[in-house]
Amino acid sequence: MAAVQNWLTDTRDSYNTVAESYADWVRDSIGNSPSMRMTLGLFAELAGNGGPVADVGCGTGQVTAHLNGLGLDAFGIDLSPGMIEVARRDHPGLRFLVGSMTDLPLPDAALAGLLSWWSLIHVPDEAVPAALAQFRRVLRPGAPLAIGFHVGDISRLKTQGYGGHPMRVYVHRRQPAQVSAWLREAGFTVEAEWLEQPDSEVPQAVVYARRPVS
Repeated sequence: MAAVQNWLTDTRDSYNTVAESYADWVRDSIGNSPSMRMTLGLFAELAGNGGPVADVGCGTGQVTAHLNGLGLDAFGIDLSPGMIEVARRDHPGLRFLVGSMTDLPLPDAALAGLLSWWSLIHVPDEAVPAALAQFRRVLRPGAPLAIGFHVGDISRLKTQGYGGHPMRVYVHRRQPAQVSAWLREAGFTVEAEWLEQPDSEVPQAVVYARRPVS
């Protein structure tokens, strides 16, 4: 339990430190990426059945805002109060909550969809099952889940980032097959594995899954 607490504390404190610089760094990321817009558009189509959708690990809220622009009733959750403060300032009409993906502050079966966009990358392997169990708990039967992440087989300690500010977070790169296996073990049905930027130094991937109806 102590190990889990340490990564939670390190992640929260690191993103509190870089929140302002992070907001500047990601501000145009969706507009400059056709593939990202396409991927988020697909998620919006899958989740667009009139219920609330959570952007878990929402950072400063740019993806949450984009999903709302696509017609979803999306709100954001992030571990870092500093990130949530910036998200509320930059997107005053939207809802943002402080919370951990390993203990989501939501009732059972509350969501019509859940997005974890490059946020599971800071969760150590041993804590991933707890996070996925929470995702399944808060999703309605039949609701979609999309997880974005870096592809690879290594974990590295990030000590600086976003304007040169100090950080202490591990960034875990994983293979789509591993993420899909974890999802199946957590009780999800995996529907697609989507590889992006396959020729880049660090490829990206999105895995789509769904909580079964029964």
